[in-house]
Amino acid sequence: QVQLVESGGGLVQPGGSLRLSCAASGRTFSSYCMGWFRQAPGKEREFVAGISWSSGSIYYADSVKGRFTISRDNGKNTVYLQMNNLKPEDTAVYYCAAAPLGRWYGNYRQVDVYDYWGQGTQVTVSS
Repeated sequence: QVQLVESGGGLVQPGGSLRLSCAASGRTFSSYCMGWFRQAPGKEREFVAGISWSSGSIYYADSVKGRFTISRDNGKNTVYLQMNNLKPEDTAVYYCAAAPLGRWYGNYRQVDVYDYWGQGTQVTVSS
């Protein structure tokens, strides 16, 4: 069982930065691959970034590549999403999620691969 709690969302102007954190409970955090997803009003939840258990494999959605950076600290049971050069279209509720590594590789973009989800944190990009 893994419980996830996101933090770090807020209101930021276009071009600004935010750093999201996702704190995980449980001693098996390091055995899970992690993902960040987002969901805007009226839209489906979409993949943003994913990171393997060892940080050896990292993937991004094309829409955030070069602007967002995912990382994890297994000693702190935390995964991060550094978001730079934010745009209004980045406005959404951001969720972190955990997937067992056996299902994650090759399927990291799929919502149903992830067993555990946080409650989400709102990110609003507006002037």
